[in-house]
Amino acid sequence: MVDIPHAVILYLLNFIIEERSLAYLLVKKDGCLVAWGGKLSEYGIMNLSPGISICQQVFFLEGLLPLDDTPIFLPLVKMDVGICADIHIFPSEEGDWILLLNSILDEKHLSAMQQEANRSNLLQEKSDKLLNQPPKE
Repeated sequence: MVDIPHAVILYLLNFIIEERSLAYLLVKKDGCLVAWGGKLSEYGIMNLSPGISICQQVFFLEGLLPLDDTPIFLPLVKMDVGICADIHIFPSEEGDWILLLNSILDEKHLSAMQQEANRSNLLQEKSDKLLNQPPKE
């Protein structure tokens, strides 16, 4: 690992926890929820119960668990109106971790860029049509 000063690591951790609304779940390999924390309610995840299948409690995890030894990254997942998250799923000795980080600002930025690209393409098409029209007599 790169040698990163403690103050930088602490700043990044605080930033991610506060600004990206960090939330997490820990699921045993049998699919049962073990632990959870962070700002889960911001993702519409509430009323969790330990020992119950996570797929019965958090629908979007169906088919993703259990993991083999390969982590999964799902960027910009729309979970509900106004809720967009980067989802990181990775294995550990305790089970599979699901990490949620708010990505609504990234989604809005990408959406604005896509809208501008679409507008530019439309203007280019209109311009091409005008240039390719036969002259009016």
